Amino acid sequence: MHVQEWLETIPAVAVYALVGVVIGLESLGIPLPGEIVLVSSALLASQHGEINPYVLGACATLGAIIGDSIGYAIGRKGGRPLLTRLGRRFPKHFSDANIGVAERSFEKWGMWAVFFGRFVALLRIFAGPLAGVLRMPYWKFLIANVFGGILWAGGTTAVIYSVGIVAEAWLKRFSWLGLVAAVLVGLASMLIIKNRAKKAAATAEVTAAAE
Repeated sequence: MHVQEWLETIPAVAVYALVGVVIGLESLGIPLPGEIVLVSSALLASQHGEINPYVLGACATLGAIIGDSIGYAIGRKGGRPLLTRLGRRFPKHFSDANIGVAERSFEKWGMWAVFFGRFVALLRIFAGPLAGVLRMPYWKFLIANVFGGILWAGGTTAVIYSVGIVAEAWLKRFSWLGLVAAVLVGLASMLIIKNRAKKAAATAEVTAAAE
């Protein structure tokens, strides 16, 4: 069943809760399709009056901020052994190469890595736990987390909802295209990061061999 078609079968309160929980778990460090669920829900809100876009955006934003904060706390307490356990559980996402790329981004950009990481599928999963592992000062993390969460979750909801209202006559067609676009953006982000990770790993091997 199509994601949006399934969402149409559950009450508005359940949609709010689902969006908040899925995005929260994704931000916490569990690979889930948070962006797809958010886009689908925002499109659904544009054609069903019982779903309030403001409440939807607020739930998505709270899920993003709270999930990232919990991920930060877990990462700070678990340290690097946590990344090792995550690597065994989610090898495609938490591989040594991917972690290395994310870690270098944090070292170079600091709190901006948390802020901009919200807009990259894979980095959304890394941001909270890795910031905790690297012991970024919480106040810096919180500022980047809050503003990034508001801009990404609230902004995505507002844009998709507005476009859905304007293109109401083409909603079903656009819904499909919107979901495909979201998936493609996510895949593109992951491919870019994986490519960088492979290059970084190759460089590290060459350096190690030279030593």
